[in-house]
Amino acid sequence: MLVCPVCKKPVAVVGGGQGLKCGECRRVYPIQDDIPIMLVDRAKIDAA
Repeated sequence: MLVCPVCKKPVAVVGGGQGLKCGECRRVYPIQDDIPIMLVDRAKIDAA
């Protein structure tokens, strides 16, 4: 199970497999070549 490195809550797949979103802090971590990039500086904050 993957968790957000910031708030330690589970992440869920979004965008048809393009990213992993944390429901708590709304950060979306990209997935590149089937590898999740769980770096805080690469995450984007989702407005919704």
